[in-house]
Formats: sequence, structure tokens, C-alpha cells
Amino acid sequence: MSSVEDSLFGIHGKALALRSQRLELIASNIANASTPGYKARDIDFDKALASATSQQGSVAGALETAMGYRTPLQANPDGNTVEISTEQTLFAENAVKYRTTLSFLEGRLNTITRALRGE
Repeated sequence: MSSVEDSLFGIHGKALALRSQRLELIASNIANASTPGYKARDIDFDKALASATSQQGSVAGALETAMGYRTPLQANPDGNTVEISTEQTLFAENAVKYRTTLSFLEGRLNTITRALRGE
């Protein structure tokens, strides 16, 4: 993000991008729940956000440093590490946080728009 975007949106622009990527990753895990040998992946959101907001940090770079494999609670004989209930819970939780961040950004944009109109 540019410095203008950073000053307007702060941490929330990068948080939204990271939450979006995490939703895609969890959806991929769910889609591959019956694929033998598939290893569930996830993003350590706090680590990714810290990396993305550090000086010269980018969302893409943050994803690389914060991504890892999930350790299942119960091993599957075919080597698949996806646990549907865990993935569904994480997806729902992340979706709520995504929507919250999006709502905050919408409010911020409305405030900026009103300020530009002189309201």
C-alpha cells in the first residue's frame, strides 16, 4: 500500500487483505477435506499483520512468513489433516472479523467523503 492509503486507512486496509487471503485458504482446506494426503494450512493472523505493518512490509511478504500447516487433533489414516469442524469454525470467525474490518473502513470512507463535501 502507498503511504497515502496507510495514512487514510491505517492498519485496517492490510488487515482486510490478510483476512481475505485467510478466508480463501480456509475455503481451500474445506474443499480438500476428502483429498488423501492434503495438509491443512493456515495463517497466523497476528504475526502476518505485524509483518505487513512493519516498515517496508507487504501483505504478500507477510503471508509467506506467517503461513504454516495445521496440526490435527486426530490423525486421519489417509494423511489428510483437514478437520471440517475446526475449519468451519475458523471460517465463520474470520468472516465475522472480515466484515467488522470492512464496516470500519466503510465508515472511514464515509467520513472522508463527507469532509471533502464540506458537510
